[in-house]
Amino acid sequence: MSERETEAETVTETCSAKGCQQPARHQLLWNNPKLHTPERRKVWLACDEHREHLSDFLGARGFLRSVEPHAS
Repeated sequence: MSERETEAETVTETCSAKGCQQPARHQLLWNNPKLHTPERRKVWLACDEHREHLSDFLGARGFLRSVEPHAS
């Protein structure tokens, strides 16, 4: 195993909220229909504390498609 592979395995994905360093527990799947094809999904990660806030932000713009558990 290369050094790069070892580093990738030890990285914990964190919440996408600005400044948050908590581990991600949820995936917010979204797309902007003005920019993306209907099947395209972009992903924001969220901790338990920021899941609702980030979901509301995307939902208010009509971008949120689904929220799923994030397997870290």
